[in-house]
Amino acid sequence: MIPYVMRMRSFKFLICLLIVISFSSCSYFNQQEIKDPVARVGENYLVKEEIDKLLNGGISSGDSAVLVNNYINDWARKQLLLDRARINLSENKQQQFEELVAQYRADLYINAYKEALVARSMDTAIAQEELERFYEENKENFKLNEDLVKLRYLSVSPDFTNLQTVRERFRNFSPEDQEALREMALKFKFYSFNDSVWVRTSEVIQKIPVINTDNKDEYLKKSQFFELSDSLGVYLVAVNEVLSRNNTAPLSYVEPTVRKIILNKRKLEFLRTLEKELLDEATRNNDFQVYDPKK
Repeated sequence: MIPYVMRMRSFKFLICLLIVISFSSCSYFNQQEIKDPVARVGENYLVKEEIDKLLNGGISSGDSAVLVNNYINDWARKQLLLDRARINLSENKQQQFEELVAQYRADLYINAYKEALVARSMDTAIAQEELERFYEENKENFKLNEDLVKLRYLSVSPDFTNLQTVRERFRNFSPEDQEALREMALKFKFYSFNDSVWVRTSEVIQKIPVINTDNKDEYLKKSQFFELSDSLGVYLVAVNEVLSRNNTAPLSYVEPTVRKIILNKRKLEFLRTLEKELLDEATRNNDFQVYDPKK
C-alpha cells in the first residue's frame, strides 16, 4: 500500500501538472486563434485582415509600404499607451470609463434603431397648407439678417461683338427674348435668368465683382436695370424686387427651413409615441417591472 504522504504528494503533483497543461493548452489555442498576425503588443495582435482594409488598387507598392508601416506604428503606440493607462489609472477611474463606453455603445444601437424606424415608418409628406399654417403662426421667428433680391444677370467678355442685341433682349425679356438669350448662352461668361427667386445680396456681390458692400444700395434697387464693366467683362443686371434685412422672410425663401422644423417636430412626437408604446407593451407582457426598493 502506498503511504498516505506519498499519495498526497502524487495528488498535488497531478494537480500542478494539470494546471500547467491547462495554461499551456490555453496559450496554444490562443495562438491558434490569431490568424495572420502582423504585429503584437503584449497579448494584443494586429492581424492582416485589418491591414488589408487600408489598401486598394490605386496605391503603389511603395506608398502601401509607408502606409502600412505608419499604421502599425500608430497601432502599437496606442496599445502601449492603453496598457500604461490601465496600469496607472485607478480602478474607480477605469470603471467610470467603462460605464461611459457602455453608455456610448447603447446610445449607438438605440439611435440607429430609432433612425431606421423613422425612415421606415414616419410620414414625411408635408402638405402646402401645413407649411403655410406653420409659417403664419411663427412669422416673428423668420426675420431676415441680410437683404434679399430678385434679379437676373449675365456677363460677357469685353470684346463681345453682339452686345447691343443682348442688351435689348435682356432688358425687354419677353418670352421670345428669353428663348433667344438661352440660345446664345454658351457665349456668355455666366448668367442667371431666374428672377423669381430670392437670393442673398452677399451671393450677388460674390458673383458680380463690380458690386460690393459699399455700392450695393446704389445698384440693387427695385425695378432697376444697369450695366457695369471692368477689365474682365461687361455685366448686365435687372433687379425685380428688394427685401431689406429685419423684414419677415418670405415663405418661398424659408420653406426648406420650415419643412425641416416640421419634420423634426414630427420626428420627436413619433419617437415619444414609440417609446411610450414600447413601455406599455413591456408592462402588459410582464417584461418590465418596478420593485419596491424598501422591500
